[in-house]
Amino acid sequence: MTDFLDIHKTDPADLRQILDQASAMKTARAGRLRGAPDDDQPLKDRMVALIFEKPSTRTRVSFDVGVRQMGGQTMLLSGAEMQLGHGETIADTARVLSRYVDLIMIRTFDESVLLEMAEYSDVPVINGLTDRTHPCQIMADVLTFEEHRGPIDGKKVVWSGDGNNVCASFLHAAAQFGFDLTFTGPSQLDPEDEFVGLARRAGRTITIERDPYKAVQDADLIVADTWVSMHDSQSTKERRHNMLRPYQVNEDLMAHAKPDALFMHCLPAHREEEVTSAVMDGPQSVIWDEAENRLHAQKAIMRWCLGV
Repeated sequence: MTDFLDIHKTDPADLRQILDQASAMKTARAGRLRGAPDDDQPLKDRMVALIFEKPSTRTRVSFDVGVRQMGGQTMLLSGAEMQLGHGETIADTARVLSRYVDLIMIRTFDESVLLEMAEYSDVPVINGLTDRTHPCQIMADVLTFEEHRGPIDGKKVVWSGDGNNVCASFLHAAAQFGFDLTFTGPSQLDPEDEFVGLARRAGRTITIERDPYKAVQDADLIVADTWVSMHDSQSTKERRHNMLRPYQVNEDLMAHAKPDALFMHCLPAHREEEVTSAVMDGPQSVIWDEAENRLHAQKAIMRWCLGV
């Protein structure tokens, strides 16, 4: 049984195998859309539980569609329906679900919920997102970069804004895939020291640079994410906007990176806040390929977890 909990907890050779599988499945899917026979059903007769304590668009749709494309079935469960960790312990929920399904994907708030689910489950568990990390997104991001620019090994990635859960998984990926990462943002929102240290111990150059224009020099990829959460109060949103406004990704900032630098955003985006529409819709943006690749990367992750 193989869980996919975080990028730094997965062997680099396995991560590469997942990306190769994702690329092959994407190519095969394109062929089937052109009329080739659909005889690849690795999840036939498999049931996958998709648990959402947090709202979701891309994660929900991409996992649901991915399971169905591979011949399996999904059971969509919300935190409200399950009262996860309230009426019944997470451990007991994991034990019960393991008797019904073949695979569990969970999108939750507290990382401890994910870890307890994995500890007591008898079937593989996939991290669909926690407040601390978002590994499936970064697998799709690496896949997208390599489709456009070749191997990410040795490249420079710049994260602009809040050192959040997506940034954390980028640091994990830097350690495992061999690229360097520069964080530019206010000191109050720096990424966790633990994750920065992990990447540095792996031999990667991890830089904290407050000046965004210096940060993006020689960048191969610039990444941004939303500045606020739907759960933030109005006063919190205003305070974060004031802190983060200097780190908006706009055409002027992109012009200071390499001429062929790419732009990514995991979406949803707040246009004209963390990124301008001119960049989102511009020639360096690959956000729609990035969004599509969530489907292919997650299909490959599920296959890896199940060994099919």
